[in-house]
Amino acid sequence: MTISMDKQYRTRDGREVRIYAVDTGPNQPIHGAHCEYKIWRQHTWDRDGKCYFGNSPLDLIEVKPRIKREYWVNVIQNFIEGYKDKETADRMGRDRIACVKITIDCEEGEGL
Repeated sequence: MTISMDKQYRTRDGREVRIYAVDTGPNQPIHGAHCEYKIWRQHTWDRDGKCYFGNSPLDLIEVKPRIKREYWVNVIQNFIEGYKDKETADRMGRDRIACVKITIDCEEGEGL
């Protein structure tokens, strides 16, 4: 993983992170801060976001955008049809045996 200024990160143990620079030197080029008990503490990481050798609670983990969607699904004998709203599902669901609301809330790329 290469740390980038245009992405969002947190620590391995879930703390909020701010990245200030990604090119400050050969050993610990990533400069930023992590939030600990509502106080921002300066920190440096290697180019892969590692704090120390091995796994550390302060290693950087990329935060991916969340996808939140609601669909209405008509269940028809051997298949399903999805719609963005209940009114459309009702209008299109002549042969349905059920109409189910499905809420998707996941991290981008989850399950791939």
